[in-house]
Amino acid sequence: MVQPLETVLSGLRGAGEETRLRLLALCSRGELTVSDMTRILGQSQPRISRHLKVMVDAGLLERFREGAWVFYRLAYDGAGAAVARAISRLLDDQDPVLALDITRLESLRAERDAEAAEYFSRNAAEWDRIRSLHVDDAEVERQLLALLPPESAGELLDIGTGTGRVLTLYGPHVERAVGVDRSREMLSVARTSLDREGLANCMVRLGDMYQLPVADGSFDSVVVHQVLHYAERPADALAEAARVLRPGGRLVVVDFAPHDLEELRQAHNHRRLGFSDKDVFDWCAAVGLTAGAVAHLPGTPLTVTLWQASRPAATDTAGPRKVPAVSEESRP
Repeated sequence: MVQPLETVLSGLRGAGEETRLRLLALCSRGELTVSDMTRILGQSQPRISRHLKVMVDAGLLERFREGAWVFYRLAYDGAGAAVARAISRLLDDQDPVLALDITRLESLRAERDAEAAEYFSRNAAEWDRIRSLHVDDAEVERQLLALLPPESAGELLDIGTGTGRVLTLYGPHVERAVGVDRSREMLSVARTSLDREGLANCMVRLGDMYQLPVADGSFDSVVVHQVLHYAERPADALAEAARVLRPGGRLVVVDFAPHDLEELRQAHNHRRLGFSDKDVFDWCAAVGLTAGAVAHLPGTPLTVTLWQASRPAATDTAGPRKVPAVSEESRP
């Protein structure tokens, strides 16, 4: 997309320094805090903050606060967004300086993933109890069933299935339901629930929300229930959810609205303190999903939000769909 001369010049001036280019390259890979970038680049926090301010002023980056943390990301829209994307595409990942930054970024993410995995492992048997401290499960489930009626859910994928509650909720009504989770302890709990309910059409698999172990376009419905606030890269997680939706398929995300309970980061490893409607629907739109209904469920003190989106139906007729085989992960 062509841009006005002044927009391009402003963007080039904003990015025209080595440290700023390095920061731009990092922010093109996800949302990061000043502390994250200070650690990766090995420069002082005041220096990093000054460079970030220049790029925010130039419209190359977006800045947003969540509690005590401030995140930066590549601009999604606005005058400088196209320029930021164009510059980031010109940067060579194999450049020695950028390659080292990317290696440090992946190391940082691996540490956080390990912390989250350890939390899940410690709390596998207690997960339902911990969740109940923050949300009214009965009301959330009622709204979920309203936004995604079981009789039309078809084949369903539950990302971050945890104890398998969504599977037991939909299992008696759908053709097939698959739950994916990265914790073997959680999968063991979920399998126990499925066995108890006699849901032979439901299964669970070991997998990551960024790399789901299922084929493209293989599900009619996808649910992401109280998982996104643990994600280092929530936009990527929703893109992966969109990948597995069939034409006409529906996605429902259940998570917290923006809040300031900083202790959830410390006690429960929450990476994000909730999401706005705009964030979720912008991420959906970026991967070809159409925004649908929204339900806000105020609580004390947390509000739970349900966002619905869908993949447009195919315009041409397709042959018989092929259902990919999904083998159950062996019991831990």
